[in-house]
Amino acid sequence: MATVAATSASEPETEPRGGPKAEEEEDEVKAAKTRRKVLSRAVATATYKTMGPAWNRQEEGVSDSDGEEYAEASSAESSPGEYEWEYDEEEEKNQLEIERLEEQLSINIYDYNCHVDLIRLLRLEGELTKVRMARQKMSEIFPLTEELWLEWLHDEISMAMDGLDREHVYELFEKAVKDYICPNIWLEYGQYSVGGIGQKGGLEKVRSVFERALSSVGLHMTKGLAIWEAYREFESAIVEAARPIADFLSPFDREQTFDSQLEKIHSLFRRQLAIPLYDMEATFAEYEEWSDNPVPESVIQNYSKALKQLEKYKPYEDALLQAEAPRLAEYQAYIDFEMKTGDPARIQLIFERALVENCLVPDLWIRYSQYLDRQLKVKDLVLSVHSRAVRNCPWTVALWSRYLMAMERHGVDHGEISVTFEKALNAGFIQATDYVEIWQAYLDYLRRRVDFGQDSSKELEELRSAFTRALEYLQQEVEERFNESGDPSCVIMQNWARIEARLCNNMQKARELWDNIMTKGNAKYANMWLEYYNLERAHGDTQHCRKALHRAVQCTSDYPEHVCEVLLTMERTEGTLEDWDTAVQKTETRLARVKEQRMKAAEKEAALVQQEEEKAEQRKRARAEKKALKKKKKPRGADRPREEEDEQEWGDDDGEQPAKRRRLENSVALAGAAPGTEEDTGLAEKHAAVDVETPSKQKEKAAALKRDMPKVPHDSSKDSITVFVSNLPYSMGEPEVKLRPLFEACGEVAEIRPIFSNRGDFRGYCYVEFKDEKSALQALELDRKSVEGRPMFVSPCVDKSKNPDFKVFRYSTALEKHKLFISGLPFSCTKEELEDICKAHGTVKDLRLVTNRAGKPKGLAYVEYENESQASQAVMKMDGMTIKENVIKVAISNPPQRKVPEKPESRKTAGSPMVPRQMYGARGKGRTQLSLLPRALQRPTSASGQAENGPAPHPAGATSTACEAPKMSNADFAKLLLRK
Repeated sequence: MATVAATSASEPETEPRGGPKAEEEEDEVKAAKTRRKVLSRAVATATYKTMGPAWNRQEEGVSDSDGEEYAEASSAESSPGEYEWEYDEEEEKNQLEIERLEEQLSINIYDYNCHVDLIRLLRLEGELTKVRMARQKMSEIFPLTEELWLEWLHDEISMAMDGLDREHVYELFEKAVKDYICPNIWLEYGQYSVGGIGQKGGLEKVRSVFERALSSVGLHMTKGLAIWEAYREFESAIVEAARPIADFLSPFDREQTFDSQLEKIHSLFRRQLAIPLYDMEATFAEYEEWSDNPVPESVIQNYSKALKQLEKYKPYEDALLQAEAPRLAEYQAYIDFEMKTGDPARIQLIFERALVENCLVPDLWIRYSQYLDRQLKVKDLVLSVHSRAVRNCPWTVALWSRYLMAMERHGVDHGEISVTFEKALNAGFIQATDYVEIWQAYLDYLRRRVDFGQDSSKELEELRSAFTRALEYLQQEVEERFNESGDPSCVIMQNWARIEARLCNNMQKARELWDNIMTKGNAKYANMWLEYYNLERAHGDTQHCRKALHRAVQCTSDYPEHVCEVLLTMERTEGTLEDWDTAVQKTETRLARVKEQRMKAAEKEAALVQQEEEKAEQRKRARAEKKALKKKKKPRGADRPREEEDEQEWGDDDGEQPAKRRRLENSVALAGAAPGTEEDTGLAEKHAAVDVETPSKQKEKAAALKRDMPKVPHDSSKDSITVFVSNLPYSMGEPEVKLRPLFEACGEVAEIRPIFSNRGDFRGYCYVEFKDEKSALQALELDRKSVEGRPMFVSPCVDKSKNPDFKVFRYSTALEKHKLFISGLPFSCTKEELEDICKAHGTVKDLRLVTNRAGKPKGLAYVEYENESQASQAVMKMDGMTIKENVIKVAISNPPQRKVPEKPESRKTAGSPMVPRQMYGARGKGRTQLSLLPRALQRPTSASGQAENGPAPHPAGATSTACEAPKMSNADFAKLLLRK
């Protein structure tokens, strides 16, 4: 039974008694028989050596080679296909690849995939010594997975020849069980140790290994059963092996031997039945059958209690069995449940189980280490977890900082902490600020070591040296790599200055440090000067305080008023009249200069804004005139060319929604120049004047156009099951027929409503209504899918009148450490070509080439890797790479924050020129820009030709007549009316 469980334990975490294929079951049965035979013979051999030659071992068929059969059985289960030596071209290619990998590792030893590939090739070529060295180097840098450890252990077991080799294998097992909690490795460890029970202390070694395995993974609900059964079968094998010599023992010795051994088996049954494990019923039935006496009542009570606990845990275990790896969400829910229960052993186990599949999730390591730091506080356990955390996620600075604090908390030697800090500096962080944080953590540790009661000490000198080294490191190493030091506010230097001033009473050194801080671009910030001022107030003198504030008044540019107020307050309470007069003079002069600078800046900004608005007006008038000329050239009612419609819809305002563009077209048509009728006097032929329709006629025309527009019925109550599809090609014929197969893949489509113009032309967008909301949500995944060469936009159907600020952007705009941003790509680079390049540095989960609305590439791409480590490695290797004669730039994806455009009113400052209210109206700049002044006031002052019904058209560069019209009083209006 134990051997069958042992073989099933080597499978992935699925149902413990699930039904595999017939061939797999046959292999498992054979492996079980082999293990059972080896276990029994090994125990029999040990029993003979222990109890003497009274037992004729030849009758039992025990040979001298039985102790080595386990190695053969274990090696038989290794990966299929023994080494086949074929000296051909394939071997030559492997050798070249090995040399390339070794060279690459000499450059970057933290390349995980390179280590794995090198081990695989060396093992394939039979380079056993090199394989061992490669594995050793990798295990020193990274924790190995269960598969890598089992492969290494099987290779070493097959080569073990004597006792020294066996000790070497034991050492490997000890390293393996420290990386992750793996029941399969513990099972292999226990079964391998059985082969050495014939040696001195071998029996105690086996029992020690099994007891440690139970304490480590015995609570594992799906895989712990194999350990319990293997241990129990080992003890049973000892009883069976000793039965043939029972007749040669005295009654006392027989009682001592068998009774104590049977009690061990009873104890294992009782301990196992008190723990909630899968297949507990089968274990209880086996105990009843094995035991000569009835099962004690206490055992039955514990068994019943464990069954009730099993029912509570089953939903979480079933969720793990049904989900796919890495199952982080399921493990998080399981951890939350265990934290509420409060059993430290079970909490530790579920964390370890989760980390086996999520070892590259820094937040999970942080949560686990935080629990151990605050709750268990066991030195060896806490430091072991912290060490494993930084080996799994070396790029996460928070883990290194916590590791340093944990080592200090548990009294680790200073030399060991310093070595750990040096490893952290070489871990390859992906941000400059990470180096500032790790230096700060180490400097805090060194500061806590110093006894500041002494004037000078070794620890104090070490602290000052560390501060100096930190500043040099940030300036040289970090700034060279990231083009920034990561510490623009000079936080480290500020802390050093505070330590010198407050703890060392060395204000001279503190002032030197603050002078250095100000020279690094911080002199313009008021908060920096006030920080220095507060330090002088606390530990300096009034003279230096006054000097610091006078410098602050001259240099500060962000909040000079606040600095001036602090200076005047100090002089009011402490200064003389002369000091007060000097402070007032300096502050007034400075504030006057600041006000003048701000007014100039405001005028410059207002001028730029006005220039932009004038350019926009010119473009608008030019489009209106162009439209009027085209309308005049062709007869009314004729269809417009397709190119004109494209120009209007995808011109300067290509970012607007179709409905918004339609309103804009109508408004331009109303406000612009329309073809007029020729006048009887013939002035129209000479001046080509354009008739301006009256407001009533414009309203009638707009109403007629509105009536002619095709009506698209839409029920707003169905927005949740409807999606809005846009950016489709105008040339698409029968949109409903072509789009239906595409959206039916997401669910049952109720209706597709394409939008056409009043001439029957497709406008490039439509509504797709589904039968249920789930299908509509799934249809959103089709966003940016290419349709006839253009990216199709799919967004939720939202009423913009009720939600004016609603916008959909499916991609994250925050920092994503596992995603890369690539720029400078050649436009001819395809997705497949770029993916082949990126795959060489890790597992690519997603790759997106950025295109414009027409589907043309922009030379940009986003690449998502499986974890942060692969992304950081790819940045270092791909940045500056040449692709098709283009040098690309690669960085961690961290898009800049989008600036919300300011309204025109908010950009007007006190010093900017005032704009008449009627230019913009109550709601800002309108679309029509119709003048509401009487015609009499619109007459130009210069003598110019006029049309019969109104003024002649203004030139493109002319300003509005409303701005040029002089202000008139009530008397002026009266005179004007009397003249008429």
